[in-house]
Amino acid sequence: MRINILILSLISFVLISCGSSKKANDDATSQPVNTDQVITEKYWKLIQLEGKDVEMAENQEREIFFILKTNDNTVSGFAGCNSITGEYELEDGNIIRFNNMGITMMLCPDVDVNETEFMEVFELADNYTIHNDTLELNVAKRAPLAVFEAVYF
Repeated sequence: MRINILILSLISFVLISCGSSKKANDDATSQPVNTDQVITEKYWKLIQLEGKDVEMAENQEREIFFILKTNDNTVSGFAGCNSITGEYELEDGNIIRFNNMGITMMLCPDVDVNETEFMEVFELADNYTIHNDTLELNVAKRAPLAVFEAVYF
């Protein structure tokens, strides 16, 4: 009788220990995501381009921005006169690549915006830096090509 109780006690101890170990492993692998460091699904408003502050032109329809969509890795936004679309890839080490970037071809003669400069950012950028609500798109280790600010609605 004593041996049966001892065996049952040992089996219970082993089962409880295994359950605790699994729980500890689950907690270690499911770390919380710091949303301040997430660049997807945010509205990124352009505030600096090639080191110069950006302000909306008087006749400009809306501010220059882009959004990275996670469900299909697409980019959408507005370049000052025309809408932009494309695709992106993110890799470890804050690596970003933009592909198949396109822009509508509307003519906006009254809006003084250099959309070509803005679109070059997507061609050249190969990494990003993010701190809270500020995103910098960079090429190599040079000064940022463009600086964006997250806008929440």
